[in-house]
Amino acid sequence: MSNGETGGPYIGAAFLCEKVLQEKDGVLSAIRIVDRILHNAVGPSAPDRMPPVTVDLKMLLIFKSGSARGRYDVEIRPVLPSQRDLQSVSLPMQLEGDDDRGANLIVNIGFQATEEGLYWFDVLVRGDSVTRIPLRILYQRVSVGTSGATPVH
Repeated sequence: MSNGETGGPYIGAAFLCEKVLQEKDGVLSAIRIVDRILHNAVGPSAPDRMPPVTVDLKMLLIFKSGSARGRYDVEIRPVLPSQRDLQSVSLPMQLEGDDDRGANLIVNIGFQATEEGLYWFDVLVRGDSVTRIPLRILYQRVSVGTSGATPVH
């Protein structure tokens, strides 16, 4: 994003996690930051292809205003490993333009993953890319024998 014209907004942090806590004083805590999910299927009847996996995470986006002031639209565009786009989400963000002040966005990310591989979440402000957040989903078939669990290749 070209910040030269407006002097912001700037991205302070962007990631996926299991939970975000917001204390009374406004301080945030991100619990269990996630960038990969391993889905195991156990037993001899485990399918060769990954069955659908429910993804239920939080996306935490922390913006700093710089000199940006007013309402900004933040768009999140998920991209599947096959490069197909999922439905975008658009959120409003209000900035005060006080340099280090900003906005924290906590977004529910929930979907059925049907493809193994690298998912990307493109984050755009007013149509300009500010960052991309990766999430890799891996599928592993596991057979259980007398010596314990062993991955099936």
